[in-house]
Amino acid sequence: MRILIVEDEVRLAEALCQIMREQKYAAEAVYDGRDGLDYALSGQYDVVVLDVMLPGMDGFEVARELRNRRCAVPVLMLTAKDDISDKVAGLDCGADDYMTKPFSPEELLARVRALSRRQGDVVLEKITFGDLTLDLSTRVLSRGSRSVNLGFKEFEVLRLLMANPRRIVPKEDMIIKVWGTESGAEDNNVEAYVSFLRKKFFFLGSSASIGTVRKVGYRLEEGRA
Repeated sequence: MRILIVEDEVRLAEALCQIMREQKYAAEAVYDGRDGLDYALSGQYDVVVLDVMLPGMDGFEVARELRNRRCAVPVLMLTAKDDISDKVAGLDCGADDYMTKPFSPEELLARVRALSRRQGDVVLEKITFGDLTLDLSTRVLSRGSRSVNLGFKEFEVLRLLMANPRRIVPKEDMIIKVWGTESGAEDNNVEAYVSFLRKKFFFLGSSASIGTVRKVGYRLEEGRA
């Protein structure tokens, strides 16, 4: 299970990540609302643990924008305020659950597990870019009547690119989000899977392409590279 922690108190964020990692979950933290929104929209996470008081965008704004963009990732909202109006506001913005600080690690983990199970009831749809459609449940990439199955890493790389259309995705971000921070993966791993995907695009006859931004990363483009 992959967990995103969005918390501006760095020590608390690190402690929450450690709690998750002790359960063998993959966890990473970001420290402001705008980064939290970008990471959550990548489609790489099973649960987002979201603080209310954040720089850039507050947690209410992040939750609302996730739902506006039809991102169904379960959100557990954290706050230092034990006020029913705040809880109602968070749930109305699209959060799935709400916890007041301080809380026990055991309760946090129980709620994260409950939310991850609930995600199984959500049927995520398909992502499209140009003439390509990626089915998130079957890992099938299609163009018109032609389709091809993607391997797990191919799927994860392409899903990250399609979740950020026309935006540059740095290689470092790909390594962190697809392979994990402790994987030992390097730039050449990313390059290999991008090459595999380009061959799949060619096989499908797609007009889309994966463009290279030298020394930075990749982005999806309309029109073959």
